[in-house]
Amino acid sequence: MFTGIVEATGKVVKFEERQSAWLLELEVPQFIADSLADGDSLACNGCCLTLISKNGNVVGFELLEETIRLTSFEGLQKGSLVNLERSLAANARLGGHFVTGHVDVRSTVLDFEQRGKNFYLRVAVPQEFSNYVVYKGSAAIDGISLTIAEAHADSLAVWLIPHTLEVTNLAECKVGKFVNLEFDILAKYVEKIATGNREKSPYQP
Repeated sequence: MFTGIVEATGKVVKFEERQSAWLLELEVPQFIADSLADGDSLACNGCCLTLISKNGNVVGFELLEETIRLTSFEGLQKGSLVNLERSLAANARLGGHFVTGHVDVRSTVLDFEQRGKNFYLRVAVPQEFSNYVVYKGSAAIDGISLTIAEAHADSLAVWLIPHTLEVTNLAECKVGKFVNLEFDILAKYVEKIATGNREKSPYQP
């Protein structure tokens, strides 16, 4: 479980397909590397990954084809910045909202521009997820807990303060870029209880 409060960014060292899985290696800040052991979880661009190796401050993860298909990792290159958040400690403050690290959909940036002193970001939302887009509700974009400023039938928009651009990978954001979207887990449970829907993935036939 995570909160969507990004602690730091890491840099892609290696991202390659191997026989059994894809290998992702990241150079991360030393304080994050020092706190991780094999088997620990780390949210990378909002996707919960399991640590399989550590060499100094370079950490490694295995990704399945399903993860590649449903996330923005397909667009990663050597040197790309990745948002990092360690799993939530039971006695920690919940600064953002409940984020599971299970990405709902790979989305596309539709608008990213400076308006006045802040930045405006709008991303696409597939129709099957539009029920979860609520004005002033929360959504995680690349693992960042953000407040929805505009709720549209096919998209959502947020405003970004300078601090968010300084500490996350959104400084590299541009129109057409893939981003990971995770919607509020509490809304999904409410929908399930109220309607009995979502018994299977929307990607299944």
